[in-house]
Amino acid sequence: MKDADLVIVSVPVGSSGAVAADIAPALKPGAILTDVGSTKASVIAQMTPHVPEGVHFIPGHPLAGTEKSGPDAGFAELFENRWCIFTPLPGTDPAALEKLSEFWRRCGSNIDTMDPEHHDMTLAIVSHLPHIIAYNIVGTADDLESVTKSEVIKYSASGFRDFTRLAASDPTMWRDVCLHNKDAILEMLARFSEDLASLQRAIRWGDGDKLFDMFTRTRAIRRSIIDAGQEVDVPNFGREAIEHPAKS
Repeated sequence: MKDADLVIVSVPVGSSGAVAADIAPALKPGAILTDVGSTKASVIAQMTPHVPEGVHFIPGHPLAGTEKSGPDAGFAELFENRWCIFTPLPGTDPAALEKLSEFWRRCGSNIDTMDPEHHDMTLAIVSHLPHIIAYNIVGTADDLESVTKSEVIKYSASGFRDFTRLAASDPTMWRDVCLHNKDAILEMLARFSEDLASLQRAIRWGDGDKLFDMFTRTRAIRRSIIDAGQEVDVPNFGREAIEHPAKS
């Protein structure tokens, strides 16, 4: 690391500050320091005090990966047509930002920039909340498992299987995400709880029109994601294991 031009910190976000302190003495002037954490305001607060003068710290977040973690979970196409978001600090050197952007472009990523707070709020709804819901529903099913005598596992339909994929993600990483993006996650959980209560009322009172309208509106989101190239319109019956056998 002593002569590295680029250093990428890839650790659970709660460890960002400690890692920055450990590596700071080895960072050379002119080097680019970045990260891949799913929260940005907390990472910036932890790492910035340890960044030596002359080192370009550019917080980043490539939105790619699976429920598996570690080097063995990687594959060549991991970042293709995925977004990498930067949250540059005031005074960031444009040349350094462009150099780092080009690195991620060559990995296949699309590039965007935003302020840390906006990033954290956006990721709270598109990533953090879905994982929390998945952990919760799979936990509920696990509680029911003893009651239903293995039927939860035996008869798992595609919906529950999709939840279990998210809920299989690294527990240390997601513990840290919850603790380090607390405010945004709590706001999104509150909104979700309000919408869930509204859905519960519609079911209780047999409001079919409201249910149909909601399901129609949300169905369109799936089509938008496919049209944006962030998903493919084919059934997911273990296709990742087929496309990337090394991960199975």
